[in-house]
Amino acid sequence: MSIQKIQPSHSTILLTVTAFLNRVERAALTIAVLICANSAVAEEEIQKSQYKFEEISVVAASADEPLLDRVSVEKAIDYLETGATAWTKKRKCISCHTNGSYMVLRPALTKSVGKPSEEIRDFYVAKLTQHQGKKLEKLHKGVTPTELAYLAGGLAEWDAHVTGELSVETRQALTLMFQVQAEDGSYANQSCWPPYESSDYHGAIIAAMAAATAPGYLDSVEGEPQVAYEQLIRFLQDTEPVHDYARLQLLWVSTRIDGLLTEDEKQATIAMIFDHQQEDGGWSIRTFAAPDAWGSGNREEKLRQELDFESPASDGHQTGLAIVVLREAGVAADDPRILKGVEWIGKNQRESGRWWTRSLNNDKFHFITYSGTCFPLLALAKTDRLPSVDVE
Repeated sequence: MSIQKIQPSHSTILLTVTAFLNRVERAALTIAVLICANSAVAEEEIQKSQYKFEEISVVAASADEPLLDRVSVEKAIDYLETGATAWTKKRKCISCHTNGSYMVLRPALTKSVGKPSEEIRDFYVAKLTQHQGKKLEKLHKGVTPTELAYLAGGLAEWDAHVTGELSVETRQALTLMFQVQAEDGSYANQSCWPPYESSDYHGAIIAAMAAATAPGYLDSVEGEPQVAYEQLIRFLQDTEPVHDYARLQLLWVSTRIDGLLTEDEKQATIAMIFDHQQEDGGWSIRTFAAPDAWGSGNREEKLRQELDFESPASDGHQTGLAIVVLREAGVAADDPRILKGVEWIGKNQRESGRWWTRSLNNDKFHFITYSGTCFPLLALAKTDRLPSVDVE
């Protein structure tokens, strides 16, 4: 018996191929749906915590978080300690918005709420040792110069408020910081994550604060670090701040460096800050720069699309920062405008212990609520209105 070969018709081939492609398309669609679903679940999981590491979990920041009926220093400090610890252990880097802010701001609260975390300082010293082992050309790259400014600044603040004397580690950190200074006196930074990682100007501000704060450092500095410091001061004096946020920062530095600004310039900046105060007594970071003036301007579209773009809400970061700078610039604690700002702080702490500040960058983690909690606490301390706590 012979077997006859059957040749498929063109229509049969077409139907077979079509069926195969349909199966492939359905499979691809199924995979895409699963990926999207898993991504959505992952994003949802991420949003449950703002900071997380092993047993540490800080609830996600939200504008809808309930308010406390009175200021809780204990809750605020717990938020700062757990956030800085989680970031440090998980990320293992110095970040401006969290453990960077912790070290340059938290030590100033030592007399009011107790000593900062030794663990975070130890991490800073370890990072210093790590950076000292690298070639200088590598340290000039990326955001590292600004990171080194924060490193030196944090150790300097520790010396100023905890031990009262300049440490070997702080002097080493300042020396390294000046070695990575740019030719124009600034400090390389990113340009896409305002207000912190958004400009070389910001890095220069932090570097100047570090040098000016370290106990006795400017009285003893000499050689290359002295030349670099003078170049840094020239940069700040010769560079026009790109927005009012930078002007506020420059005023803050001028309270620690004589001659950086004239008295008329200081008074003009003080007036500018008060001009930004809102009817509820607070300040909003969003009024201190046009959307396209932050960093590279890459947040402009996001900021302009916010529902309250024309009248942004007051926030913890800018309200606390404004009061801190105004007080250090000599404005009296009982100035009615200061008192109004303090009143806003008293009414706007959240259950987690933080003060709400919406991120300028995206609506995921709102890391700026961290510095947005440091500054209100410091503002209350500088106006003698920080509720008393037991200090060991």
